[in-house]
Amino acid sequence: MDKFFGNLHAVLGVGLVLSIVLMLGLNGQNFEDGMAAANAVMRWLHTFFGVLWIGLLYYFNFVQIPTMPKIPAELKPAVGKHIAPAALFWFRWAALATVVLGVAIAGHAQYLAPALGLQDPYKLIGVGMWLGLIMAFNVWFVIWPNQKKALGIVEADDATKAKAAKTAMIFSRTNTLLSIPMLYAMVNFS
Repeated sequence: MDKFFGNLHAVLGVGLVLSIVLMLGLNGQNFEDGMAAANAVMRWLHTFFGVLWIGLLYYFNFVQIPTMPKIPAELKPAVGKHIAPAALFWFRWAALATVVLGVAIAGHAQYLAPALGLQDPYKLIGVGMWLGLIMAFNVWFVIWPNQKKALGIVEADDATKAKAAKTAMIFSRTNTLLSIPMLYAMVNFS
């Protein structure tokens, strides 16, 4: 058991297989239509990557940012050189996967344009989509470039690093703020 649970890829693989079994066999839906099965898989993946994205956003804002001032100076490089870059890798790619899958789902179901246009009856999901797009933009074009400077992934002087860290934090907190109504809009769309 230690070997299995010590291997993240094995755990994810088994979790994926169990999800497919549930999706295709135990939920009572008829997936004779390949498009219905593909849509179910896309919705599941969209949810999975959304949970990963928002979970990491909340990790940064609820755990890492408030805890960093309490960490002894000699231990901070471990976070900045190892933990934060790994978490930011999953954070930004989960954001992209969530958005791409969400756009694909809305496009396939033919509500992408009306939702983005905030037309009835898609206003609520449209607001959620816009918030998600803004958040993903912040991840890729504000948070990540600034985190690269703050963490020393790209060369920057101390003043630039401090400014970049503050900017990344402000936009991360902005995404936390936006995530609350975004989640409401996504969960309550029917």
